Amino acid sequence: IATSTVHSGIWIAWDMSKTGGKLVTIEIDEGRHRTALKNFEAAGVAKYVDTRLADAHQLVKELPGPFDFVFSDADKDWYTQYFKDLEAKLPVGGCFTAHNVLDGFSGVDAFLGYVRGRPNYTTTVERTSRSGISVSCRTK
Repeated sequence: IATSTVHSGIWIAWDMSKTGGKLVTIEIDEGRHRTALKNFEAAGVAKYVDTRLADAHQLVKELPGPFDFVFSDADKDWYTQYFKDLEAKLPVGGCFTAHNVLDGFSGVDAFLGYVRGRPNYTTTVERTSRSGISVSCRTK
């Protein structure tokens, strides 16, 4: 969720090229979307990516799933809602990750409280980077 210039997306798409998966990205900004398409192509991973130009607030709940892995780096105030919209689409072992959870952004504390309270998820926060990434994996 939030394609931007695809730094993270290229690595995820490269992994998809090895595992047979498909990366679905969502970007609301038309300029960043065009840049993302060019960057995926230049990296040689475009055929493993479905790049959507859309408002994630609407599209996330419409995507059919299932999703083994979700990487969110969009508006932090919506992390909780994105998780709620995708929770039923994550199989056991599936993970929802959220970037920048240690940067003090609005909405992040509520999100972490919510996911940590889910009985069928285990949540950890990776603290080796300054920004932090939360990883919430479905256990049952």
